[in-house]
Amino acid sequence: MSASWIRKLQESDSRLHKEDVIRQALEAAVLGSTNAINFLTLTKICYNPYVTFGVKQIPETVGIINAENPWEEFNELLHNLGQRGLTGNAARDAIIDISEKFDSEEWNTFLAPVLRRDLRSGISDKTINKICKKTDYEVPIFGCQLATNSENRPEMQGIKRLEPKLDGVRVLMMITILDNECSTAVSYSRNGKVFENFTHIEKQVSDYAAAFVTMGNEFIGGFILDGEVVGNSFQELMRQARRKDNVQADDSVFHIFDVIPLHDFRRGHWNTPLSKRIEKLKKIRTYIDRMPNVELLTSIDVDLDTSEGRNQLDRYAKDMVNLGYEGIMIKDLGSPYECKRNTFWMKWKPTITVDLEVISVEEGTGRNKGRLGALVCEGSDDGKYITVNVGSGFSDVDRDEYWIHSDKIIGRTAEILCDVITQNQDGSYSLRFPRFVRFRDDK
Repeated sequence: MSASWIRKLQESDSRLHKEDVIRQALEAAVLGSTNAINFLTLTKICYNPYVTFGVKQIPETVGIINAENPWEEFNELLHNLGQRGLTGNAARDAIIDISEKFDSEEWNTFLAPVLRRDLRSGISDKTINKICKKTDYEVPIFGCQLATNSENRPEMQGIKRLEPKLDGVRVLMMITILDNECSTAVSYSRNGKVFENFTHIEKQVSDYAAAFVTMGNEFIGGFILDGEVVGNSFQELMRQARRKDNVQADDSVFHIFDVIPLHDFRRGHWNTPLSKRIEKLKKIRTYIDRMPNVELLTSIDVDLDTSEGRNQLDRYAKDMVNLGYEGIMIKDLGSPYECKRNTFWMKWKPTITVDLEVISVEEGTGRNKGRLGALVCEGSDDGKYITVNVGSGFSDVDRDEYWIHSDKIIGRTAEILCDVITQNQDGSYSLRFPRFVRFRDDK
């Protein structure tokens, strides 16, 4: 059975073991093994970020043996689910029907997990592609444009687009269109994980998706709207983004700041410059204005080759922080969209330092086992009582020394660099992205 490959993967947590199992399967597939071919084909589908099935409840079966195991029929089912040819009760009934045509071992161990898009075998797309690169079983990689820090960058010159840096979650909304009608609208994280709790936004975009094609013929087959979903608070938004039940995300708003045709997004590059991409988005402003939970992100353009432009950037950055934004984004108007990190997009955000008392130390895990993992710190700042674990900012020498002399660390004052002070759901305070700077024995 193809399920036997899943069992092999689950025999050990070792990364090398899992890579060896994938390698064995690839060798068997090259030799014509049907089980290995089915395993690798469906594993690729399972980890393909561009494939979704739109189903949640997948049944398991009991005691079915010597069934017909119709692989072609199962592959056809996956195709219909992926294209939304089957939805709702029809999809549920089709899945129940085919589940009873497979041996329970095959269905429960392999096929049902494929439909759930989680094999629970400790592998990822990187594991598969390390062995299957440049074969039919290589998994497409999901990526998006990422920003670098602007500090001391020689690229901080010329005409730039400035945007507020939102305190939300990055969302890549994939719209596919068939016959001038919206087929799917799916929200992804920047790592290709599906967000299931922004359906109110997806519905609004879906209602006008066909009209979006007026941006240009290149969008007819589908496109990606790149943006940030913002809620009442970052912490609450992150809780709602992946919550399975009692979801309360209807107040969240999708701020669009870029667009890219689906074909170009999949190949990781679109040469059209940012200035032209923004013009295309402005063409559909009329439709966006009709969506209560969708907005185009505001911006200004500045020329950093002039003193007035640099002054504008400084004023804009201060204004955005005063308005409660994380900082600002600085984008090259002549740049293409590339699904990787580069200086076409840069970010600037302020940082603050907080002095807190070390009340405990924690041992690390993995490579830091047997030495410092984190300092547990507490203290007041600006009337807020903060408790936080600080696990970064240490050299290997620091981790060894502070662990050995941990009794002398407790009670000292640590200077902690962070992005912002945050409030937890219970009303207590913590720090976002805390980094150890130094001990302040003068305090």
